[in-house]
Amino acid sequence: MIKGVGFDLCEIVRMEKLVEDERFLNRFFSVQEVAFICSKGRNKAQTMAGIFAAKEALTKAMGTGLIFDLRELEVQHSETGQPYYVLTGEAAEKAGNDRFLLSISHDGGMAGAVCIRESAE
Repeated sequence: MIKGVGFDLCEIVRMEKLVEDERFLNRFFSVQEVAFICSKGRNKAQTMAGIFAAKEALTKAMGTGLIFDLRELEVQHSETGQPYYVLTGEAAEKAGNDRFLLSISHDGGMAGAVCIRESAE
């Protein structure tokens, strides 16, 4: 059963200004996310915007807003590139056994993400 849907957009140019800012990266992204972002070369800002939008989309699907440390909402990628969430700390507690589906896209200077929250039952 679907319990929530979240959607967010992030301007890529906004992240172009922040992609080299270590304080910003370390405040909002996990060590693994920073490594993934930095591995993308010229597409670093695009990747960063997509991950940031994914984090915001998840908080909307949960109906909580930004009450968590965003590093607790980690976006990882499967071998085929499909993004998925790994929740830790308070975020994992609030999520319980629910499942979160994620899709990220980039186009026209924007990155967008959709998150669907499904009941584990």
